[in-house]
Amino acid sequence: MALLAVVTLGAGANTSQKALVPQTSAVDTPEAHLGKAYDSLKQDRYDEAASEFRAALKLDPTLTLRARFPLAVALFEMKKFDEARQEFEAVHREVGDHPNVLYYLGRVDLEERKFEGAIRNLNEAAAKPPFPDTAYFLGYAYFKQGDLAAAEKWLKEAAQANPRDARIPYQLGLVYRKQGREEEAKKALALSDELRQREDNESRLRMECAQRLDQGLRDEARAVCEQLYDPDDAEKLTELGTIYGQHGDSEAALKPLRRAAELAPQSPQMQYNLALAYFQLNRFEEARAPLANALQRWPDLFQLNALYGAVLSKLGEDLAAYQTLRHAHDDGIPIRFVISKKQRNCGPKSRNRIVAWLKYTGSPAVQRKQLPNKRRPTVSIRGSENSTESTSQSWRRKLLVQARQHLIGCNHFCA
Repeated sequence: MALLAVVTLGAGANTSQKALVPQTSAVDTPEAHLGKAYDSLKQDRYDEAASEFRAALKLDPTLTLRARFPLAVALFEMKKFDEARQEFEAVHREVGDHPNVLYYLGRVDLEERKFEGAIRNLNEAAAKPPFPDTAYFLGYAYFKQGDLAAAEKWLKEAAQANPRDARIPYQLGLVYRKQGREEEAKKALALSDELRQREDNESRLRMECAQRLDQGLRDEARAVCEQLYDPDDAEKLTELGTIYGQHGDSEAALKPLRRAAELAPQSPQMQYNLALAYFQLNRFEEARAPLANALQRWPDLFQLNALYGAVLSKLGEDLAAYQTLRHAHDDGIPIRFVISKKQRNCGPKSRNRIVAWLKYTGSPAVQRKQLPNKRRPTVSIRGSENSTESTSQSWRRKLLVQARQHLIGCNHFCA
């Protein structure tokens, strides 16, 4: 399935969390349960993930975005559609018509053969598609509803968004056959078969490429890997850049990721990957532009905000970095790419560490220690008083450096 993939931030430097988070018994805290839940999602252990999300919600029922939404997705993956619908609708009541939620409500409608509801929800989601396969499922819903003209329209749009998705020409072939357009149906179904065979061949090349890189045979690996380079296919380019990035070759990753970002300027995944490659090469000013552009369209994506905060901090813009990191925690909605099957290697542990740090630094007591106030002395993080405003700024910088250590230990991409 063609998915919007996330590039989650890898584990950072081994900075002690004791310096960042107050001492608590972490065994039965919302953050502890969330960490276990995301780890389970990474391994497709949806039942365990659902139990941990429920435990987190029991301790803190306000975790709508960080726990209830991924709980609903886990239930959906387990095909517990009644329970999934209840959770998605609860999220919908709180966050409104967010495209990610509408997308999943439409998917649940499809599974329950409620095609009218699926068309309504997916049409609303398609106004700002949260995932590349939104148009495919909308076209499929129209097909099942018997509206062949609308099905053809959306499936053709899906084909433009995902030209490599073999499901789309297959479904179009069925539409054409229903319309009596047998020759067009045969061509579409033949294209679907061709795409499936091509994907099998590319899977073999990706595996061989990764194996050569694992063995340290960089020159031999590039001879194989470059066969995957397609200057007109953003997804293939992203997959190639991902393989290089996951094996620590950010320089080689840069070429395909730069071209992917050019082909898909509105894709947060493509812009993030390019920024991450620049970041790992210490080219921070070049990393800023793709993130800034992506955040104009996707202002609430945690991963974009988190990396952007790290970039700003590296550029010495600590106040802007702090505000960006705060926004990443306060307003971000977890979306499907957190648990996509294509991202099993992209563990979310660092996200929970960053959230814990943000929760701590966002508390009123700590904010009083961080932010300058000309009317009173500034209190340092350790509780000793200091009379200068510059000390507050110094502590804010130190906190940002500590947070950055968690944020920038990224050593892989995800396709």
